[in-house]
Order: sequence, then C-alpha cells, then structure tokens
Amino acid sequence: MLSNEELLQYVPEDGLLKDKVILVTGASDGIGRAISLAYARYGATIVLLSKSIKPLEVVYDEIIANGDPEPAIYPLNMEGANVNDYMEMAATIERELGRLDGIVLNAAWLPAFIPFKEYDVELWSKTITVNLHANFLITKACLPLLEVAEDPAIIMSAHEGRKAYNGAFGIAKAGMRAMMDIIADEYDRDELFIRVNSIDSGPLNTQMRRLNYPLEDIDTLASPDAMIGPYLYFMGADADKRTGETIKYERLDADTKWAGSK
Repeated sequence: MLSNEELLQYVPEDGLLKDKVILVTGASDGIGRAISLAYARYGATIVLLSKSIKPLEVVYDEIIANGDPEPAIYPLNMEGANVNDYMEMAATIERELGRLDGIVLNAAWLPAFIPFKEYDVELWSKTITVNLHANFLITKACLPLLEVAEDPAIIMSAHEGRKAYNGAFGIAKAGMRAMMDIIADEYDRDELFIRVNSIDSGPLNTQMRRLNYPLEDIDTLASPDAMIGPYLYFMGADADKRTGETIKYERLDADTKWAGSK
C-alpha cells in the first residue's frame, strides 16, 4: 500500500486511463485543471464541468494542443441547477460518450470567513448548495453509469473546515466526508464495487486561496500540479480495492513537484 508521500510521487504507466470517461467538476482552475490535463495525458476523455465556458475552453485547448483525447465541455452553474439539470447531464454523457468511469467532485466555493451568529441565511443556503447538495445530485445522477463501468471511481476534494469562522463551508465539507463514508460503505462489495476516496491537499497556490487569504505570500505554497499523483492513483486500477480513505496533506513546500511533470 502506497504511503501518502509515495502517492505524491506516483507516476503510472502510460495508458492508465485509456478509453475511460471522467467527469471533473471545477475543471477550469486549480486542482481541477491540473488533474484534467493529467487524466487526458493518460488516455481519458474528460468532461470538463464549471459554470463559465471561456475558462473551460482554455483547458480544452491545452488538452488538444498536447495531442490527448478530445474532452467535452459541460457548463453548469451548481448554485442554480436542479435535479433535472443533473439528470440531463448524466443522460448527455451517456448519449454522447457512451459511458462514465469516474467522477472527481472538486468544485468548491468559500465566500468569506464569517462568525456563525452573523451568517446571512441566503449566503448559508448558497454555500451549502454549491459545496454539498450539488455534489449529492451529481453523484445520484451518475451512479447508474458508474455501476456498469469496469473499474469505477469517485474522488472528492476534501478540506478540513471544522473550526471558527468556516461556517457553512466547513459544515458542507464535513458533510462531504460523511457522504464519502456512506457511499464507500454501500459500494464496498464484490458484486458491485465502486472505489470512493477523498484527498485533502492542504493549502495550495489556487485562485480560491488567493481570494480568501489576501495577505498570505502565495509563493510559499505548492502548485496544484503537486497533487496530480494521488488523484491519478485513486482514479486508476492500481488503487484496486482501496476505498473509504481520506488522504490528508499539511502545508506542502512551495518547491514540491510531481515526479511525472514534463
């Protein structure tokens, strides 16, 4: 079993994800962008999901320029989408791509650090919707496709937020951890196995981090590319039956690099 440090430097054989279709939410920036490029490099067709088309087109063009399988763009605003929108998303993936082998639930939104008693009710609802409820709806809509896949996997981008001023974001992320535990337990059986794990990267040099920590020296943080190894491992067959785990990292050094970087 690979340790957390070994996972950071995990480099699979070429073609690890060949012919797989993987949905990545929050694919336009940060970890979502980094793993979308990496998954495509190892043969997957990526469904790039985010609320804005233009940033997704940039990632699309990068994948095409690398000579990797053509991805699909699926713009969807997780704040306003309803159950029918997610069912249509799953139906479109099946109709256009014929299958779904994996999901990375990576999109997140942290509006601000707010004392609990001062939390605006509307903001609370929006934060819970984006960070928890939408992920439930995505997973529920896609489970029938994953159930018939050969080696299906779900990865959730985790965050430790059970502390002061994290409010709805912290509670939503705690709910995601519980959702991972429940789904992993339900699908940890021989006749119908889905690998379900979470990865908590710790602070990275991302747009969300910059917005919420404006006084921090962002150059002291590792790039999102540093997290490619764990996301590749738990999406591919090398992870086998490892399920129900949360892989947690503390603050990585700024010079932390993935061994597979070109």
